[in-house]
Amino acid sequence: MELILASRNQKKIREMETILATHFPGVRILSLDDVGFEGDIEENGTTYEENALIKARTAVEAGKHQYPAIADDRIAAIADDSGLSVDALDGAPGVYSARYAGGHGDDAANNALLLRNLSHLPVSERTARFVCCIALVYPDGREMTVRGETEGLIIDEARGNGGFGYDPYFYYQPFGKTFSELTAEEKNAISHRGKAIAKLADILKK
Repeated sequence: MELILASRNQKKIREMETILATHFPGVRILSLDDVGFEGDIEENGTTYEENALIKARTAVEAGKHQYPAIADDRIAAIADDSGLSVDALDGAPGVYSARYAGGHGDDAANNALLLRNLSHLPVSERTARFVCCIALVYPDGREMTVRGETEGLIIDEARGNGGFGYDPYFYYQPFGKTFSELTAEEKNAISHRGKAIAKLADILKK
């Protein structure tokens, strides 16, 4: 099975491929570069679902041009939009998680701003959740979305060397670790993305 993922983030691509492979051995994830899409996709939706659909629709159109001979049911595109929602910040950074501090993908700046905005609160009051919405889009117009969430707390000190984004500060209480301290197997089993991908796999099996 091949799926086009509307991303160039190699960590995200590997993570998605690893989790999906537990459901579909041999699955191959193609990136935007693999299907010849140049430039960026404007994520101007106001919800995770809207942004995921915008990206997946763009990816499937790129796939049509790259693989015009492939039947519609073999060229599905997927896209995920994910972020961190902090209760004390009224759900922020939310859909703006990747550009919370202004620039896109500046993890250090995003985390620094997050900690400043929460500095007046004890860790026990910094409840948050990671949210992942995955959109699946076919060239024939069929579309669907799934969502996964994982609850945690935002701590003051970065812990762990794995993961990316807000992972070093997102503390998952049942395991007593941040997302950056989890093994790949642990994270994939409980993460927001892992939960959403499991739902996606159920849909693809049908």
